[in-house]
Amino acid sequence: MSLQAWRGSHYVVAGLLTAGMLLWAAGAAHEAWSLHKVPVALPIVVTSAYDDWSDTLGRREMLSDVLARAGLRGRDYAKFLRATHSLNPRRLQPGLIFDVRRLKGATVANRIAVRIGPEQRLWMTRQAGDSSWTESVENIPWNAERLRTTAVIQSNLYDALDAAIPDSFLPARQRVGLAWAIADVYDWEVDFTRDLRPGDRVEVLIERLQSPEGERRLGRILAARVDVAGSPSYAFAFDNANGRSGFYDDRGRSLRRAFLRAPLRYRHISSRFGNRYHPILKRWRTHEGTDYAAAYGTPVRATADGIVTIAGRDDGYGNLVELRHANGIRTRYGHLSKFAKGMHVGARVSQEETIGFVGATGLATGPHLHYEFLVNGRPTNPQRKDAGAGEPIPGNLKAAFDSVRTRLLAELQPLPAAAPALGAATGAARD
Repeated sequence: MSLQAWRGSHYVVAGLLTAGMLLWAAGAAHEAWSLHKVPVALPIVVTSAYDDWSDTLGRREMLSDVLARAGLRGRDYAKFLRATHSLNPRRLQPGLIFDVRRLKGATVANRIAVRIGPEQRLWMTRQAGDSSWTESVENIPWNAERLRTTAVIQSNLYDALDAAIPDSFLPARQRVGLAWAIADVYDWEVDFTRDLRPGDRVEVLIERLQSPEGERRLGRILAARVDVAGSPSYAFAFDNANGRSGFYDDRGRSLRRAFLRAPLRYRHISSRFGNRYHPILKRWRTHEGTDYAAAYGTPVRATADGIVTIAGRDDGYGNLVELRHANGIRTRYGHLSKFAKGMHVGARVSQEETIGFVGATGLATGPHLHYEFLVNGRPTNPQRKDAGAGEPIPGNLKAAFDSVRTRLLAELQPLPAAAPALGAATGAARD
């Protein structure tokens, strides 16, 4: 073997030996590292950095009670109050819901949200640096849609609406509001405690509002029909020349009259005009007015514009208010628990203005309102008194009103072929 060949084979063997030694050394090192492995912590995954909950303002609670449960006391509470201009602690209603957010591990909330109205939500955010708060108000968009429903009277207006309208159409509290709204529309036309009979029908077309969260509430009444003893009475909403919305009948006459049908809203007549057996005097005598049974403290309203001629104590009437109106008409409101602020002889009052509150003063066995309607000093049955015809639509708006009435009537009372598309089988339908 030549010297050159020997050197080549020597270098190859040496390279192999070196590579083998390196592999052995690497294997030994790996085995040693495996035996003495250093533990490595797993990464922390934060699924929620905040605690979120809702808190409700309870009866006889104040704002400070809710905020204390969110960790706001002392200086934190004072800073919160200084920052808000939209939340009045003295005017909060029980049942108000506060949405609270707090950083995990913290003791004080860093965000509080509350609805301050149907269309607004208040956000209060705590700043990290100086622990002060900032206020922002969010406007909540409500989408409007037109819906109609039909109710058949069995006992009263609310029960009829409650039976006809499911919760998916309007929540229970909104159904109460709808009954009040219908009564207000027909305040000068129909007394819903006296005029309606079982079997009478009420049809109403309303604007319902829905929020992005799925809340539903009553918008406004667009049209209505009330059958009283088989005779229909229509109401159509229309903006008059002054830009104010009013209700008009099918002939374009305003439903508003000089006198309201009754001095109480959503009322119950307990004793009618005429002879009756007096429960205290124990004898028959002419009852020269109408008694309205109502809860103690129920607001009493003026049935027409007038001037106060009596505001004080008057024997059997108890606390009495008397108003003088046009054309020799006077109205009296007796047995009041107290008078509204500003009631004194000579004061001017407007129709529907609160003049006092239901009580049981004078000759009364329980809380109720005694209402009298006098024409030239002579007691007259207010339930039969013609309050006069309403003002008609002006001639220059007659064509516009006719167009609106035609469209609303088609939605209120669709043709039979269109009824299935409105879903009338549910008792409440949409167009």
